[in-house]
Amino acid sequence: MILAILANACGRQDAADFFGVTWYSPSEAEGFEIVGTEGCESRVIRVKTAWQGDRNGQDGIRTSTSSGKELFIARNGESPPEGFGGQVLDGNAERIAVTSSSHIALLDLIGEVRRVKAVSGIRYISNAYIRGHRDSIADIGYEAGADFEALAAAKPDIVLLYGISSSNAMEDGLRILGIPYLYIGEYLETSPLGKTEWVVAIAELLGCREKGEEAYRKIASGYEELTSSVPENAGKPKVMLNSPYGDTWFMASPESAMVSLIRDAGGEYVFKDRPENDRTGRSSGRWKAPAIDFETAFILASEADVWLNVGQYRSLEQFLAEYPQFAAVKCVRDRQVYSCDRRSTEEGGSDFWESGTVRPDLVLEDLIRILHPGLHIHEGKGLVTDRADGESLHYYRRLDSY
Repeated sequence: MILAILANACGRQDAADFFGVTWYSPSEAEGFEIVGTEGCESRVIRVKTAWQGDRNGQDGIRTSTSSGKELFIARNGESPPEGFGGQVLDGNAERIAVTSSSHIALLDLIGEVRRVKAVSGIRYISNAYIRGHRDSIADIGYEAGADFEALAAAKPDIVLLYGISSSNAMEDGLRILGIPYLYIGEYLETSPLGKTEWVVAIAELLGCREKGEEAYRKIASGYEELTSSVPENAGKPKVMLNSPYGDTWFMASPESAMVSLIRDAGGEYVFKDRPENDRTGRSSGRWKAPAIDFETAFILASEADVWLNVGQYRSLEQFLAEYPQFAAVKCVRDRQVYSCDRRSTEEGGSDFWESGTVRPDLVLEDLIRILHPGLHIHEGKGLVTDRADGESLHYYRRLDSY
């Protein structure tokens, strides 16, 4: 009787009142929070930023009304509060469909990847469990081309979505099927650890938030130890990023997580131009990759000591066969050109863009080794000294290593 009274009390509350207690406020992530009310076991995951340019809940600006940005996890027979316009998950999620490989990496952090029953683009996924269960995990495709018949057959409790510049085209089909969904916006975080902290939201879905918090604390601790291991007098090697995409060269935004990693590894990013601020005071290009021309890219590369993320070229010679203009720049002459494809699948999947998105400690370790090859770090902080770089890097490899 007491439980029934409490359940009814939770359901009778106004939605604004129900959000009165914050059960988890991230320390690094900006895109989510977990809220609820005293006396109720149900929780609401509120997503503040679901896609690029979306600022719902930030700066007092509301730019979208997607119901996939709030999820009520109904526990103990409790009902959503009156006026709640989001999605409702009945109990903890046991069967999950994901639309991004980074969602798999977040689940793997807490040892719960076995709950994945459907994915988008299974051939490009690196996770060993998913690859080993391809016969039993559905491939539902992407957005407008999604296979809703396969999705329905997988019987997921929830679908984890991502948006690029607007809501995901799968929303209408999911509403017809009656499958709840939630946007996971970890890729929009500008802090490397902010991406990882979304593991707490994922763990809340599963009913094990404490596991998520523990996983996050462990990675954050290792990351901070590695950052502090780089002496201030170690020098700041200049770093060039990326390679052309067609006729355009996209550079990482100076506000991006990748540039934060370079800075924390004791490096200096060669591209310093910041995007202009819009009228809200927030950077209008916060999540966008600034485009530069080839001439500007050549000048920047000429200033760099190290060049990272050049694409999936098998060797420096292969890279120069396509872009011979760069043969004269210092970092190329010194053979300090690196690809992040060490952990890639034969079908083109890249673990750097999968687990690497939520394991910034491992990426940072690689970058410290690359930028400061003579630096000695105590074992136990993640780095092991006196190894050739071909043996010590996790995600990266130097292009002459084939």
